[in-house]
Amino acid sequence: MEKIKIKPLTKDQLIISIDRLTRFKNTEVKYLRVFKEIILSNLILPKFKKQELDGIDYTVLRNFAERIINYSLESFDIKQDGDLEINQRLFDYEKNIFLLSEQTESLLKNKINYKGFLKLLSDNEVKNLLWLNELNKTDDIIQSRQQKSLHFPVEKVIICEGITEETLLPVFAEIYGYDFDKNGIHIISAGGKNQVVKNYYELSDCLKIPIFVLFDSDAGENLKSIQKKLRPFDMVYILKNGEFEDILPYSLIEKTLLYVFKNISLIDLKELDESAPRVKVLEEIFKNRGLHEFKKSEFANLVKDNIQDKNDLSGEIIEILENIKSIRMPNIT
Repeated sequence: MEKIKIKPLTKDQLIISIDRLTRFKNTEVKYLRVFKEIILSNLILPKFKKQELDGIDYTVLRNFAERIINYSLESFDIKQDGDLEINQRLFDYEKNIFLLSEQTESLLKNKINYKGFLKLLSDNEVKNLLWLNELNKTDDIIQSRQQKSLHFPVEKVIICEGITEETLLPVFAEIYGYDFDKNGIHIISAGGKNQVVKNYYELSDCLKIPIFVLFDSDAGENLKSIQKKLRPFDMVYILKNGEFEDILPYSLIEKTLLYVFKNISLIDLKELDESAPRVKVLEEIFKNRGLHEFKKSEFANLVKDNIQDKNDLSGEIIEILENIKSIRMPNIT
């Protein structure tokens, strides 16, 4: 490490790199990716090719990346004061949440100047960076998460099929009095039933915390696949009928459509056949009104804007939220 030449990371590059290191992602994957990218782009001497980095010891990768980040911070006149409390707390958190190999632990045992890095942050940063700032300020991070809706540290994970659930469940939960960010709930939209199973297999192999899996009603075969690996503290919920759009209250759908079309006379609300698949009905309504193609993601955001109170929660939505609340956290030390 004696003969080394570095191109400093810019402020934006530093923020992006630390952001990616502190997201809720597989520890080994995110650290290796960020460290290797930094080394490839900002280490001038010695120079490595991508394939060479794949064979280098994790400790060596860590030392190079640590040196690049800290040197970059020094270019902003931010020097290290020897305080590594944040580093230790990040190590403890990742180890409590994920199953880590000794090699992966070596990536976490770094001396990155996180405390100095905080001087580059503003008040409107993403949740994980705001949480990083709290690690420097408070001993009771759970209380801080609850007071400031930090999202981190994560305590439970929800894996769902689509963007509608990912968009609306946190809003429904907040209305219901179970704020996801205050309670450390992380939700993942997998993009389909098979991807839910794939995500569950991957996460259950590396996570120590509970996972709640939410399926549409036609996921019987996928349920069988998950049950083979289902851990005692995880839970699977299958919708009673249809998909998530079908459990939205009729009144909320009606209110959203009136909001979309701005004028009651433009839409015959009798078209909302409660017994028909909701997405099919909505596709016809959008088509008949000469609008663009109905898109679940866009409609979910429109619904989100029209949720007002507990009257917008159906019985099954409440049941799902109660099940999520009931999952018990295993003892984490």
